[in-house]
Amino acid sequence: MKKQTSVLMAIIVALGLMSTAATADIKKGQKGYLKTCKKCHGNGTKGASMQTQDGWTALFENDNALIVEKHKGTKGEKFFGSKKFKKLAPHLKDFLFHYGSDSGNVPSCG
Repeated sequence: MKKQTSVLMAIIVALGLMSTAATADIKKGQKGYLKTCKKCHGNGTKGASMQTQDGWTALFENDNALIVEKHKGTKGEKFFGSKKFKKLAPHLKDFLFHYGSDSGNVPSCG
């Protein structure tokens, strides 16, 4: 019985670690924002406050369709159509959502 309990606990811990690794990272999103979005949208505080949390959620729905559409014909169009953006999008979404205009949160830097 002890061995079964140990195996079960090991499985639970492993699943917990995997789910944590699969989630987006606000810090990566902030770093990505500062590198790719700051030029046009200002620092992270200004950029994230451009939308409410629901607004950011809507922009990133359906495989980021609306935010990609909004950047067509802009300097950012190439980036928003790239594989790099697809990889960064979950992190960027979490950063922007976390600091959206109605969140009450303010990024510490940039």
